[in-house]
Amino acid sequence: MIRTIARKEFRSLFAAPSTWLMLAVMQFLFAWFYFGRMDDYLQVQAQLAQLDNAPGATISVAAPLCSVLALMLMMLIPLFTMRLIAEERRNQTWVLLLTAPVTATQIVLGKFLGLLLLLVFIVAGCAAMLSTLLLGTHADIGLMLSNLLGVLLLAASYAALGLYFSALNKQPIIAAISSLGMSFGLWLLELSASDNRSFLRAISPNAHFQNLNMGLVNSADLIYFALVIATLLWLTVRQLNDERRHTA
Repeated sequence: MIRTIARKEFRSLFAAPSTWLMLAVMQFLFAWFYFGRMDDYLQVQAQLAQLDNAPGATISVAAPLCSVLALMLMMLIPLFTMRLIAEERRNQTWVLLLTAPVTATQIVLGKFLGLLLLLVFIVAGCAAMLSTLLLGTHADIGLMLSNLLGVLLLAASYAALGLYFSALNKQPIIAAISSLGMSFGLWLLELSASDNRSFLRAISPNAHFQNLNMGLVNSADLIYFALVIATLLWLTVRQLNDERRHTA
């Protein structure tokens, strides 16, 4: 049943004209940043070649672009998650799913995985563009994979957060604004942290993404993202169970 719901959500998201419009705009912006960053790197490549430990194309081009991609996904994901539950409430189709012989856990996991498939498709498209670095330079594959993993984990945490707010609100726009506001607030925590060991930095998902962005893959960051995603999905399941009890 989880697979059926995930397939349905992926198809509905992928078939929506608004999805294609948002993907086209995002891909255009990413390509614009990519060529701009590449042009800047090529202009200083001669000076970098004279240095002993000169930064390569991966750390100069791919890593900053993955940070840009993470920021774009933070703003884009709430527009997807608002449709998962809040829009179904507005269209009066949510009651049919809520009263169907499926558990709240199956509903939440199905919708989350359906959106996650779309996010994997988006990241894969951007990764294909970054892979062109391999055609003209010796790119650091490990650093590039670390960055892509960080983007996917960060996007999954934003998706789980957006799904929770979609379950809390009846209006899609309110769900999107709430999710974006919370995501932006968590992003600002990393900027306002006074040092690398502060509590604010520890709870900011962007701070843990920055470690992966630098190529540092450690278990603490992976566990953090796993706990955040699992907690938000559990809260969403709990919210739906409460709603189902009141509907019954």
